[in-house]
Amino acid sequence: MGSSISLNSFTRERGTTNETENRDHHDQNGPDPNEMIADGRLKDVEYTEYFNGDIYDEQPSQFEQEWEIVSFVFPEGHMSLKAWPHLRHLKQWMEVTTSPDKWQLLRLLPTGRRSDVRDERARRTKVAAFDFVPNDPAPAERRIETKDGLKHHLEKPIAKGTTRLYVVEDLSRDVIELLGTKLDIDPLFFREHINDYTWYNTRDPWVELPDLDIVSRSRPYFHLAYMQPRYFKNQESYKKAIRQAGLFNVLRRLDVDLEHTSRFDKEEATVALVRSKVSLWIREATDDQPAVGVLLIDPSITEGYPLWRGYRPFMNSPPPSDQKSYPAAPKTTLFEDLLFWIRHTSQEDINAIQKNPRAMAFRPLEIICAEWLTLSRYITARLGQIEWEIERPDFRIVKQDGNDTVNFNTSLQKLHTWRRRLPLYRDMVSETRKKLFPDEKPGPGAAPADCIGQLRKDFEIVAGHINDLLSRTERIAAVATAVTAIEESRRAIEQNKALGRLTYLAVIFAPLSFVSSFFSMSENVASLSQTIWIYFCVAVPISALAFLLVDKDWSDNMRGVYRRTAAAKEKVKHHEKKH
Repeated sequence: MGSSISLNSFTRERGTTNETENRDHHDQNGPDPNEMIADGRLKDVEYTEYFNGDIYDEQPSQFEQEWEIVSFVFPEGHMSLKAWPHLRHLKQWMEVTTSPDKWQLLRLLPTGRRSDVRDERARRTKVAAFDFVPNDPAPAERRIETKDGLKHHLEKPIAKGTTRLYVVEDLSRDVIELLGTKLDIDPLFFREHINDYTWYNTRDPWVELPDLDIVSRSRPYFHLAYMQPRYFKNQESYKKAIRQAGLFNVLRRLDVDLEHTSRFDKEEATVALVRSKVSLWIREATDDQPAVGVLLIDPSITEGYPLWRGYRPFMNSPPPSDQKSYPAAPKTTLFEDLLFWIRHTSQEDINAIQKNPRAMAFRPLEIICAEWLTLSRYITARLGQIEWEIERPDFRIVKQDGNDTVNFNTSLQKLHTWRRRLPLYRDMVSETRKKLFPDEKPGPGAAPADCIGQLRKDFEIVAGHINDLLSRTERIAAVATAVTAIEESRRAIEQNKALGRLTYLAVIFAPLSFVSSFFSMSENVASLSQTIWIYFCVAVPISALAFLLVDKDWSDNMRGVYRRTAAAKEKVKHHEKKH
């Protein structure tokens, strides 16, 4: 399916309501709506999940007239939205210049600033172009940061035998328009990159339904979802990271790990998992045109730190005899890191691109695989802490009604978080492996694998880690359930002991009550003054006898004394018979 998406110059917004035009809904002292993420977890402003309607609405939302662009053009005919309704969300995204649901936040801004914000988002361009030439030691690089610069570079002819890769950070209306029209890219390639949803509600208009394999297998592109663990020293740092993510055009959210704290963690620190995605489109080389690739990556959150300072370099450390100087990856943003590693692509891998253009994704795939391994190590640490809490009762004893009691709720809550997330991660890794390695594992006599084929083992290791972690959570859940049952039994025994004490009280006072009732049958109360001593002489022995009869410990002791006495007598008799 070709593409000619066009949204011409962003001049002015279509006529909006007087309320939106003339009033500033945004509190200048409050949070900036432009920095907020359109998400139901927002607390600073009123937010409605289905502000723009749901998927079953027959008519467009009333707010579409507010964000529509006067010069908007979306191709009809073979690209009709009636034929491909799932592209409607992309159309709205390009008009708003970010997630359509964010319009209810952007409309809170003053009209002038709102136009400036949309204009900046629409024009945002950050692209790096690499030309890979066989037998050349390094790819040629060109930075592009304007719409006109990207247009000029796309129109520039590519030398024969050269493979070109465009690395794009974030997406914008202008970038989608230029790449889509100049390279004839399927709009669905961009549509499936702009969101980060892992599941959908029944009313969501942004749902991405799976296609039949017979339809999708021939598509020249794929999307790879993964998670980036990031460490924040305090909550203020975490909130800054959220505001950074709110400035992205694509929707990328952070799954905070607030529940998982241990005595070894800093009190204010937290770890968040950033939902991330990498997308690659490839046009195979023909006799008339060379191969071209478009690699879409996410903008980076620079607040905080990569967990454990990030992945290790993708090379072995040199021995002491090697005195050569090696450059270090900048570790500032994913964009700069990726460009660094692409510049250091080996000659062998550059030559492999000529035969297999998918090899252009080798460097980002290394980073994705490294992030998965870091995440699996992090989850392993958290599960180990949960097991420690179950094993060490002093780690989970809490005060309840003034008494020490064992509380499994916190540990189980931590565990259920991973039981819910790990199947999602397993599916992400499984989808990645299917898209990268659609063929069966090559046999012993097969030709040596290129750089992409060599990553098969690494992703197998990642998949094995995720499956092991998922099995481990189930085992921990079973152990926790068993330990919980034991603790409940222990509590029941304690409660039975308390009830036993009440039984003792009843045994003592029941005979007293009976005797007092018996003696009170006399009509002459004054005569009891002469016989009151009889009450105590009768009641006390009866109460003592009743108590001793129901006291299991005393009864057992008396039986033991009786048995020992009988045994001693028998022993004496046996001894007398001998002598």
